[in-house]
Amino acid sequence: MTELSRSQKRRAKDQKTQPALKSHLTLRTMFDKYQKSTPVKLKIIDAYSLYACVTAAIQLVYVCLVGTFPFNAFLSGFISCVASVVAAASLRSQVNPQNTYKFPNSTPEKAFAEFVFFHIVLHLAVVHFMG
Repeated sequence: MTELSRSQKRRAKDQKTQPALKSHLTLRTMFDKYQKSTPVKLKIIDAYSLYACVTAAIQLVYVCLVGTFPFNAFLSGFISCVASVVAAASLRSQVNPQNTYKFPNSTPEKAFAEFVFFHIVLHLAVVHFMG
């Protein structure tokens, strides 16, 4: 009887850890496939997007913990991060070799020039809004 209860306990424990193991395996498979199949240019754009998201999250946590005294500064910084992520997503979709049929008149150089021009205008607006 004790052997049966031990095996049942072991099975119950395995069933509890199995979803975590499956999700870990799924994430690992996705990451390996991303590393193998994504070009370096797209990885750089993804890293930039991740950096902008983390910066926005840090700003949001700071405002929640400390307060919103210079609200214009927070708003312009946060909106700048969000707009940077949106611009990077647009750049990524135009530079991605799999999307050449969606953007037949766009070259990677033109997309990058638009990205840089957008950032110049964005940061001028951010500096103006901060006061």
